[in-house]
Formats: sequence, C-alpha cells, structure tokens
Amino acid sequence: MAETYDLVVIGGGPGGYAAAFYGASAGLSVALVEKDTIGGTCLNRGCIPAKAFLETAAVNRHVLHSAEFGVNSTQNGVDFSVTQARKQKIVDGLVKGLTGLTKSKKVTYLLGVGSLGANKTVTVTAADGSTQQVEGKNVILAAGSVPRTIPGFEVGGPIMTSDEVLMLSTLPARVAVIGGGAIGCEFASTFADLGSTVTILEGLPKILPGLDADLANVVVKSFKKKNIDIKTGVAVKGHTLNGSGGTVVSFGEGETLEVDAVVVSVGRRPSAELLGLQGTAVKLSERGFIEVDEYCTTAEPGVYAVGDIINTPQLAHVAYAEAILAVKRILGEPVAPVNYDRVPWAIYCHPEVAWAGHSEDSAKAAGYDVVVGKHQFRANSRAMIIGDTDGLVKVIAKKNADGTAGQVLGVQMVGPWVTEQLSGGYLAVNWEATVAEVAEFIQPHPSLSELFGETMLSMTGRSINA
Repeated sequence: MAETYDLVVIGGGPGGYAAAFYGASAGLSVALVEKDTIGGTCLNRGCIPAKAFLETAAVNRHVLHSAEFGVNSTQNGVDFSVTQARKQKIVDGLVKGLTGLTKSKKVTYLLGVGSLGANKTVTVTAADGSTQQVEGKNVILAAGSVPRTIPGFEVGGPIMTSDEVLMLSTLPARVAVIGGGAIGCEFASTFADLGSTVTILEGLPKILPGLDADLANVVVKSFKKKNIDIKTGVAVKGHTLNGSGGTVVSFGEGETLEVDAVVVSVGRRPSAELLGLQGTAVKLSERGFIEVDEYCTTAEPGVYAVGDIINTPQLAHVAYAEAILAVKRILGEPVAPVNYDRVPWAIYCHPEVAWAGHSEDSAKAAGYDVVVGKHQFRANSRAMIIGDTDGLVKVIAKKNADGTAGQVLGVQMVGPWVTEQLSGGYLAVNWEATVAEVAEFIQPHPSLSELFGETMLSMTGRSINA
C-alpha cells in the first residue's frame, strides 16, 4: 500500500524544494521527488554555476586593470580547470546544505522520475527501472524547464546550450552566442571578460528586447568596449564543422563566422513530458506549460504547479514565491496572488542590470502620465573609487495633477552591483510609496546606493548633487 503524505512535490529545483521545506516547516508531512540532483537546474546547471563563472571573469577583469590602482600584476591567462573546480565546490556545498535540510525538516527524499496519475498517486521510477508509489493529499508539480534548441544547431561538439557551457574544461578562443537575451548576454559578458572573442547573433532589432532603452544602451556601449561584436536583425542558417573542433556559422545574407564554440541561448521550455498526468484533469497549453489560476492551482483538485513549468517569469525567486503561495493555499491561510508586474529582475552581465515595476515605455503604455528621474554612476563617488562608472539609476513615477512626482511605478538600474541595490527600489514599487516618501530615506556615504536616493530627491524638485 502506497504511503500517504500531506504533500508530495515533484521536482527538487527552487520551486520544489521551497515548497517541500516551507510545507514541512508548517507541520505538513512531505515527500520530495527529484530525478537528478536536489537544487535542480538553477543550482546545478544554471544560476549558481553561471554566476561563479561571472565572478572569475570579474576577477580577471580586475587583474587586467590593476595598474590603474597602482597594483603591479602579471596576467598569464585563465586556468579554466581551476574555475570549474571552484564552481563545483560551491555547487557541491549548496547541494550538501539542501540535502541536510531534507533530513533536518524530515522531508522524505525520493530519487527518481515522478509521474502523476489519478487520485494524486505519484509513481517514482528509479534509474534501475524499479518503481514505488506514494499518495499525496496535495501535490505540487515543479518539474522545471530545459534549454530550447533551434533547427540545424543540435547539441554536440562545438554546439552547446547553457548545460554544456557550464561543464567546459577549457576556454574557447572564439565564441558565437545565438540569442541576445538575459542568458545570452551573461555568457557573452563572461567569455569576453575571460579573454575570448565574442559575437552575439540576435534575430530581433536589438539585444535585451523589452528592457528599458536607457539601460539597454548602457549595456550595448559597455559590450562594445569589451570588443563584443553585436549583430542584430540576423537569422542563423546553420553551421559547418571545420575539422579542427570548431565550426563555421552561417547567418544573415550569406555571412559566415568561424568559431570554436556556439552557445545557443534562445530561452527554455517547460519539461512536462515526464509528468504523466494520465487520469488527471491537469491541462497543458499549446506551448507545453501547465495551466493554473492566479493561485497556482491546476484543473485537478489538490494539484498545484509552480516555477518554470507554468507560464510565469522563469526566475528562481518567483518560483520560491509561487511555492509559498501554493503551500499557504493548502494550509487554508490567507494569501495574495503573486504580482508578476512587480517582481525583481536581475541580469548579471557586466554591467549588471536590475529592475522592478514599470519601464518608462510600459508605464506610458499602461496609460500613466509619468515623471522620470535618472542619474549616472559616473558622478557617484563610490563608483569612481571602485573604478566602475558605467551605468545609471532611472525612476519612473506617476505624475500628480500638479505636475509633481507621485507614486513610484518602476525603478530601473544598470551599473556596478545594482543587483544588490535593487531591494530599496523593489520595496518602493511594491509598497506603492511616493517619491517624496522614499526621498526621506537616508543613504550611507559613500555608497553606490546614494545614487538611488539622489535620484528620488531630485524628483521632489530639490537636490544636493544634481
């Protein structure tokens, strides 16, 4: 007879383990099913290893510019095997930590592929083909996503997605990145700062489509300083292996590019194909996402879905929020739906990009009359001190009837460590604070965060440094 749990979670990535641990903390009996390694894509093949590579790239960038600080150093290249070992140590440590939490929180961890059938019965198939069944009074589906590919660029040899890039043992000298979105720009920035020659191939008219234009322009200018070649409005046609481990990419109108590696970065697709779902009312969209309501509830009573497997922003912290939402619904506790228009976003290229709420264009498209304030990091003392002055803070506020700046609608940032600075802007947007209220906050000096405070202060009609 199958063991019954208050909650069975399928998928051990951010949404899955967050649901399992939060539910266990609330007193639920929980089983967590994971087919590979706890932590999912984010920890093992995504966010964490990619940011570890970005940090190596940052160190290399600092060494190259150390003479500007009076520090004499010699740069003899990057030993990528050491980079890989450091990345893996970080990943292994975090996996160990999550594994420990399954024990301390008394979560039953089941290794295998989880398949949901009728009556909230989950069949777990292990690698050796053996199976076991568990039943959940409630089930949360959190199977995540996998990288998308494109015709003519099947993975293998020099053709890779983010999964394969993060397992590289040597640094490719010439890299083509297909796709100029967030992930593509992160990889382009990483390889360029590590010394590779990088070309971005983007089908749309500009990289980082949808990003506030002022922020995107800063990224483009900075990328050009790194000698990243950005080709927009071009379609890739295919590639031909060159016999020396690399390949020649065909794109645009008869153009070619010889490279040692091609990173296909065109987004991710939900991985619902292993979930079974026979005998359930769970529905999939045409794009393969599980359909849910605003509370992450599927059409099957007692079954929820969170994270990349539903059509919401594919961000680990969004999956955390959805997991908490679903568990609170299971517990019968009051909870508000996730406001996806106000979640924090972060891109970890150099310069970093972060935002919450509206861009200037989206605010206007939503019908708002707006007041905009923006200030450059080049005038910020801390940015000068650290030698990283490319970027700006931009605030979009609702225009009051008297023309003054009112409610903060959006905070947009690009520049040094803005992913760590966004929290103030996020709170301002989500608490529907006014510019005048936020301008009262005291920022430490000297700090990068001063620029956020100065931008708000200037929008009151009075300022100190602007």
